[in-house]
Amino acid sequence: MIDTILNVAARIDELLWGPWTLVFIGSVSLYFTVRSRVFQVRGLGEIFRTTFGSLLRPGASKSAGVGPGRVPDPTPASGAPGLEATAPGAAETAKQRKKGRMTPFQATSTALASTVGMGSIAGIAVALSIGGPGAIFWMWLLALISTITKTAEITLAVHYRDIDETGRIRGGPMYYIRRGLGWPALATVFSLAIIVNALFSASLLQAHTVGRSFLASYGLDPYLVAGTMTLVTATVVIGGIRRIGRVSEALVPFMSLVYIGGGLFLFFVNWREIPQVFASVFQYALAPIPAAGGFAGAAVMQAIQQGVSRGMFSNEAGMGTAPMAHATAETDHPFQQGMWGAFEVFVVTFVICTITCFAVLSTGVLSSGESGIELVILAFSSVFPEAVAGNLISFCILSFCLSTQIGFFIYFETALVDVFGRVATRWIRFLYFIPPLVFAGVADVDRLWVFANIAVAICAIPNLIAVLSLAGVFMTLMGDYLSRANRYATGIIDVSKEYVRSR
Repeated sequence: MIDTILNVAARIDELLWGPWTLVFIGSVSLYFTVRSRVFQVRGLGEIFRTTFGSLLRPGASKSAGVGPGRVPDPTPASGAPGLEATAPGAAETAKQRKKGRMTPFQATSTALASTVGMGSIAGIAVALSIGGPGAIFWMWLLALISTITKTAEITLAVHYRDIDETGRIRGGPMYYIRRGLGWPALATVFSLAIIVNALFSASLLQAHTVGRSFLASYGLDPYLVAGTMTLVTATVVIGGIRRIGRVSEALVPFMSLVYIGGGLFLFFVNWREIPQVFASVFQYALAPIPAAGGFAGAAVMQAIQQGVSRGMFSNEAGMGTAPMAHATAETDHPFQQGMWGAFEVFVVTFVICTITCFAVLSTGVLSSGESGIELVILAFSSVFPEAVAGNLISFCILSFCLSTQIGFFIYFETALVDVFGRVATRWIRFLYFIPPLVFAGVADVDRLWVFANIAVAICAIPNLIAVLSLAGVFMTLMGDYLSRANRYATGIIDVSKEYVRSR
């Protein structure tokens, strides 16, 4: 039965990730790159000052430099009618107003928690084992041009977000599709895709990856590992969005630094391999790589497909998931929060994913025939003592995948509310904890990854259609922030609901 399901899924994967999909994804990102006049490059200083740089300034809080809980004076520079400075909801107490909200840094950490997961370690290893070194070139290229796409979708999510009577904020593609475009059917398609994505990519594969890692390193039963992860995840998410934000802002920076530190050590040990690694990445981006040892070889189309699909899965640019976390942030302006998306792509793709790539290619383990997390463990074992490598990778994969499983619950619940309503969601949300317990013992990790590919495609396609259709809105919001006009500051729009008209 499982084999039949996996075979059907593989066929669907082939159809969804055909050449037209790759061209569409690249074209949307290229369009935003050109229309924004390559803002992700020319505005690099502004991006880092607003995001990471704001955390380094003396006295700066983790709310990205806007001050803890600060809401901007919503009286715009243009002289539009003023609103109460405590907007949204002047009668709300501070406690009520913060319910269901995060600081910008917590929102970013939560988005990174759902991004810096198995896609950054096991996913890149799978891309290399199927598409060869050339897949990394296409991953880098997609990340470079899609940085502005992620900025756009987060900006739109904050602009069109919804605040209910309890102060709980929800936002994401389903909201800007409905409010910005008036296309409820497409919004529902996206929400259903998110539900599938959450159940398979986040809930199932995160626990599965940890289970395979701990089985290889410690001989632990995958079902025991998956059950423990599910219990921890449930304990955190039941505490609500504020608890998810606090856990994410504590866990994500620490786990990232541990993996980066181990990767940099490997980098310095194998520094002589740097030219060869980069040469192979560029050489096989446009040329097929022959079989070697346990590696079956890869055609150029395989490299492109793996680079684009795994690249989008790892940094989630254009996928529509991260905007649902960012929409909950208390931020002064939609575009200000949008720039945190650009920062995420840089951290995930050009730092963490590249470390995984270098580890595999510089150690020569690609020809071993291994794949997924086992391939990464083998790479680190060639530099570190086997016990150290196993413990290091096991810790990283556990923390990365657990944080993803926790962070993705926000997306799952947001999509459920959009489709079924808040009342029904109270019980349906418990479905999130079932898949890892059912599939924990399936050994073929490459075959399970097909669900991740499908989920990415059915989320990304409707989201990119919407983002492209709202390009004019994004450019208006971008210009509003950069000119400091602030006519569309969040404090104003959250109350007035006077959105930028689509053009």
